[in-house]
Amino acid sequence: MKIKSGPIGKCLLGLVLIFTLSCGNSSTDYWDKLDEDDETTIIENADKPRYIWIDAAANFPDFANNKENITRDLLLVKDAGFTDIVVDVRPTTGDVLFDTDVVDQVKYLYAWVSSEYTQIQRTTTWDYLQAFIDEGHKLGLKVHAAINTFVGGSTINGGTGVLYRDASKANWATQMNTSSGIISVMNTGESTKFLNPVNEDVQTYICNILKDLAKYNVDGIFLDRGRFLGIQSDFSDYTRQKFQEYLGNVNITNYPDDIISVGASSLPSTYPKYLMRWLEFRSKVMYDFMSKARDAVKSVNSNIKFGVYVGGWYSTYYEAGVNWASSKFDTSLKYNWATKVYKNYGYAALMDQMLIGAYASPLRVMGATEWTMEGFCSLAKDKIKGDCPIVAGGPDVGNWDVSNQATQEQENQAIVASVKACMDACDGYFLFDIIHLKLSDQWQYVKEGIDLAIK
Repeated sequence: MKIKSGPIGKCLLGLVLIFTLSCGNSSTDYWDKLDEDDETTIIENADKPRYIWIDAAANFPDFANNKENITRDLLLVKDAGFTDIVVDVRPTTGDVLFDTDVVDQVKYLYAWVSSEYTQIQRTTTWDYLQAFIDEGHKLGLKVHAAINTFVGGSTINGGTGVLYRDASKANWATQMNTSSGIISVMNTGESTKFLNPVNEDVQTYICNILKDLAKYNVDGIFLDRGRFLGIQSDFSDYTRQKFQEYLGNVNITNYPDDIISVGASSLPSTYPKYLMRWLEFRSKVMYDFMSKARDAVKSVNSNIKFGVYVGGWYSTYYEAGVNWASSKFDTSLKYNWATKVYKNYGYAALMDQMLIGAYASPLRVMGATEWTMEGFCSLAKDKIKGDCPIVAGGPDVGNWDVSNQATQEQENQAIVASVKACMDACDGYFLFDIIHLKLSDQWQYVKEGIDLAIK
């Protein structure tokens, strides 16, 4: 469902235990505990941030037109023990729920209501994001805004978003390497229409959106979907030219086969001539963009914490064109798809905070490998190597058992266990999404988990 930057100073090295006077004080500021001159600090669980995500579309029936519902649910968030909320203000349509002249406002979104996919109209004029800021800050919660980054439209209701509205932006749509050839994402069955991250006009467009977002009194901004649309993206003529320039003005005549065969959806057993350099190039594109995006936010408000959401499955995250590790982590020593240069485009040091999707099954909370919650978090911390001060991980508690292998009670107890497992392994906890806790009335289990984790 859900496939960070600032001058933070030196990474945290070594280990010395710091005891806190009040283990249950959730109002403690994590950042106050970080001292640039103290390279031996570790943080107790009680002082680590605990984030809950608030998806725009899924929660639109409750929040689109009702501030009282926002207050009601943020009281539940606070009571459960969360310290931070992450409010999605640019859903996959690419339109927004805050004030900007760069892109249109969200007029409606679709959500499941009484087992039906229903259009929810926004009929009020009050500022959606500002309502969360006002109510969240009243309660002592930190408020972060999140955007779906490289998206430009959605197929819902015949098509919404800038790619459907503005024909002049057609060349912004990512071009997919399909079995039928290289075609626009607009002509595929992909429900979310991605933009081409390589396109400099697209990057400027996103940075301008971020500048307006940074005018709000938010504590942080997170970029979701700051990536390519999988291994089949982007194969436009524009990206081809940029890649050829990256190679030193090499003319690739056998395109895309010298990179990857037509329609390929995974890496072949034998790598074509330019495949590894292509993966390296894509990671540089995303590194450079994240640097621009960070600068855009910090140019408006240097105090805003800049971050990303990424999936914890690093071993295959090259498909998204993203290296979220530290540049000190030599990817090529562990993965044969990475060049020696690939590590240079690890962007962890650009980030103030990172959310790691530890989206494992409820039956796989503990462990040391990917596809366990604890493993996702501990492996992420190892790869980031202290370059980013806050690395928080956790589960998607609504989409984690699609094959129905766990009982409801096992899912409930997995929520309890996930908090300590993830907080012990990294710098905080992250739960996706508030809608799942509401629909299944599982607040008591996350509260129990937080209480146990911070004792």
